[in-house]
Amino acid sequence: MGEPDMRAPVTAYIGLGANLGEPRTAVLAAIDAIATLDGLALTAQSSLYGSAPVDAGGGDYVNAVVQVQTRLKPHALLAQLQGIENAAGRSRPFRNAPRTLDLDVLLYDELVLNDADLVLPHPRMWQRAFVLRPLAEIAPGLASSAQLQAVADQLVWVL
Repeated sequence: MGEPDMRAPVTAYIGLGANLGEPRTAVLAAIDAIATLDGLALTAQSSLYGSAPVDAGGGDYVNAVVQVQTRLKPHALLAQLQGIENAAGRSRPFRNAPRTLDLDVLLYDELVLNDADLVLPHPRMWQRAFVLRPLAEIAPGLASSAQLQAVADQLVWVL
């Protein structure tokens, strides 16, 4: 599953977040790690954004979104991202636990997928300003003004 698929590359978007340890350093290191993955090219990255935890504890989050061109199939991309999370010390003691690093496949081309391991588009991305604001920065056509307005009450700031 980790081997690149030699078909034409597709555009995917990955959300990054961290709020434990040195979150800014963790997010920047993850962007660098994503850029070195085989079968993938980093094509855009948002600014770093700060946000308060949503349905979670811990300190403020550092968030970003990156755009990639990838030949990896969706589950192979997810596995590579989970490897980066694990290398950063990610643990999953409970849902919405504070995180050293969280990497989510937000969109994979126009694929709609719902299985035990991966749901695409990401099921909560449209409800989260910390995803939509950086996504709109690098891909303005993907988040509508109505979607952005729906999360305008959520405090998110550019770092």
